[in-house]
Amino acid sequence: MKAAVVTGASSGIGLEISKVLIKLGYKVYGIGRDFSKSNIKNDYFVPVVCDVMNTPVLCEKIKEIRKNEEVYILVNNAGVGYFGPHEELSPEKIHEMVATNLEAPLIITQLLLRDLKKNAGFIINISSITAKKSSTYGCVYGATKAGLTHFSNSLFDETRKYGVKVIAIHPDITKSNFYRNADFKEGDLPESYITPEEIAGAIKMVLNQREGLVITDITLKPQKHMIQKKK
Repeated sequence: MKAAVVTGASSGIGLEISKVLIKLGYKVYGIGRDFSKSNIKNDYFVPVVCDVMNTPVLCEKIKEIRKNEEVYILVNNAGVGYFGPHEELSPEKIHEMVATNLEAPLIITQLLLRDLKKNAGFIINISSITAKKSSTYGCVYGATKAGLTHFSNSLFDETRKYGVKVIAIHPDITKSNFYRNADFKEGDLPESYITPEEIAGAIKMVLNQREGLVITDITLKPQKHMIQKKK
């Protein structure tokens, strides 16, 4: 059975992506810090408890997966965001965003790249719409996601001759627990946000393209631009 690795798989977008990949016939290794609240019970889902900021442990976990499985898909989804004026961020929050949103995907991709080249596999990076525009009150978050998008574009050019497909997905505001650290959230209307299931659906579309066609860049937006302050 072909295997997939998904980071941030314990909830939200990563959990929905994992469910889609299982339905498509993949054995999913889901990396996350806490699976106690996840609602996925499936023989083809293997929870891997790991904080992606802990590089030595992360490397060991990935090496263990490589020993036992043929990895065809890597989804770099784990992410964290802190928002507000830049001077109000702490060095610790800046480090957490850079390490989680950018450094971890670079490291995991490096560890799996030889396998993904051999298997002509997929690398799917969950970036953000903030990677494509000015992001006031989210300068660091936007910078990490812009870096991830640039990495995606460059890596595709580097590895496309081996059959590797590299895709960057740029979701706009999503109805999930991601904004737990922010003083704002999505609007109340369904037209004002996208859902984790819809992002997972975009990945299903990418995987179903014919061999030889690669959709390298997807941006998902709600019909209406609407955010609201938390009470």
